[in-house]
Amino acid sequence: MARRVLKQALSGKGGAVNPIVLAELCVGNSHSHTVPERLGKMGIHMLDLKAEVAPACAAAYRQYLGSRRKGGPSSPKKTPLPDFFIGAHALLLGLRLATADADRYRIYFPALKLLVPA
Repeated sequence: MARRVLKQALSGKGGAVNPIVLAELCVGNSHSHTVPERLGKMGIHMLDLKAEVAPACAAAYRQYLGSRRKGGPSSPKKTPLPDFFIGAHALLLGLRLATADADRYRIYFPALKLLVPA
């Protein structure tokens, strides 16, 4: 499914990752030093993560933490702050976000356009 979503994204305007996503991809890869080059060969661009993303990220994360305290919608495990940076970054740049965790992004970034595997 992930490959199909990736192909769909790349067949349009292309794809991109920021440093947080890049780090996540490197963690699970035994040749992490080659990940940026391999992504580039696939047509995936590297985006800088600007400081302007932090306020939108913090606002969504505060909402999430408040919701968890009140017993609202949340995943069984605590969602890490970097996931909120990813959502805020895509939203502020007007990009679609490819994710298998659409529910969280729909709740905390309702204006964010998602690309979700079927």
